[in-house]
Amino acid sequence: MNIKPLLIPTFVALTLVGCGESAKNDISAGIGESITLPSPVQTTIPTVHVAKAIGWTADGKPLAASELSVKAFAKSLVHPRWLYQLPNGDILVAESNFMMQGLDGSIKGWFAKHFLTKAGAIGESPNRISLLRDTDGDGVADVKSTFLAGLYSPFGMALIGNTFYVANADSIVSFPYHEGDTSITVAPKKLIDLPGLPLNHHWTKNIIANNDGSKLYVSVGSNSNIGENGMDIEVGRAAIWEVDTKSGDHRIFASGLRNPNGLAWEPVNKKLWTVVNERDELGSDLVPDYMTSVQDNGFYGWPYSYYGQHIDTRVQPQNPELVAKAIVPDYALGSHTASLGLAAATGNKLGASFAQGMFIGQHGSWNRRPYSGYKVIFVPFTNGKPSGKPIDVLTGFIDDNGDAQGRPVGVLVDKSGGLLVADDAGNTVWRVTTK
Repeated sequence: MNIKPLLIPTFVALTLVGCGESAKNDISAGIGESITLPSPVQTTIPTVHVAKAIGWTADGKPLAASELSVKAFAKSLVHPRWLYQLPNGDILVAESNFMMQGLDGSIKGWFAKHFLTKAGAIGESPNRISLLRDTDGDGVADVKSTFLAGLYSPFGMALIGNTFYVANADSIVSFPYHEGDTSITVAPKKLIDLPGLPLNHHWTKNIIANNDGSKLYVSVGSNSNIGENGMDIEVGRAAIWEVDTKSGDHRIFASGLRNPNGLAWEPVNKKLWTVVNERDELGSDLVPDYMTSVQDNGFYGWPYSYYGQHIDTRVQPQNPELVAKAIVPDYALGSHTASLGLAAATGNKLGASFAQGMFIGQHGSWNRRPYSGYKVIFVPFTNGKPSGKPIDVLTGFIDDNGDAQGRPVGVLVDKSGGLLVADDAGNTVWRVTTK
């Protein structure tokens, strides 16, 4: 497969990083159940608009919706990305990062590293999962321990019976777990390898178990923007896998999903849902990230098309037969919002407005002017489907200078009905409750 050369940054671009086009439409034009997409915009210098990650002041925190309140559940973490709750109420947080391989020795590599570092999205990984326990029920963790160490850029977690599964950047491994454990020190048992190097461009691998624990569903992002590094390193990627927990046998459950991250079961229709980061460098108004139910054997367009049958002409040769099958996602989340976290509303006590739907952590844009994302939103559902405009749950992650005090990633409804939010640039897990 040949890809038309992408217009990558040169030394000129490095001095003109403030340049590039700006959005012509408000971000709301790319949000909802039914949207009309604008024409793509390709520029000599791609739009690069990166918010510098600065962290929070001692008393700083996000802004909660008017009927809600937010406070730190745990501070002084190191790049907290993902959250999981054990049956006894303990909260696990994956402290994780990744340094892509293959970026050295080129202007493009220097450029990528520079801006990923600025955004707080690259660096040494703690490679651990920490346990947070709130022993007195005041909404603040007073016990913190290293639950698992020596992992490889861990992300997704799942407990099935007495077996605890972790999705590393290149594998799924398991450990024995006993209720109340605050640490696990035994060696991991590998269930299956996952696509990793070279590059491992979209490195985060998430997992979720089905109801009886017989299967794990695994999100595996693409190794590029639009396949420009060759399709030989995209085998098994841009997909959600279904993995047998006993044998490790697996199949591609759904494909054409450029970078799926959050996974959640919708409680009414019992369907699997995901949030997906779409492609870059088609302008500030394209392409909307999205949330969608995941159809068995469904194809969602990548790399040949986006949002159904919208052809990406940069990708050659095309695949018309496959594009004809491309499924239009259920709900657009705005262009370049980097929507990552996903949690069903089930069990939350935040009020009637949040009774049915999905909470979404939007990590924030780099390829859009002005910024998009950098917030936690709630999309209401009716009869198991999105129905209406999103509600801002947490905002204020971007300060008045355009710097990122935090960047929300994983979201989780805890057993007490609060909403937990992992903030990897602010090194904090926030907890949202009613006032």
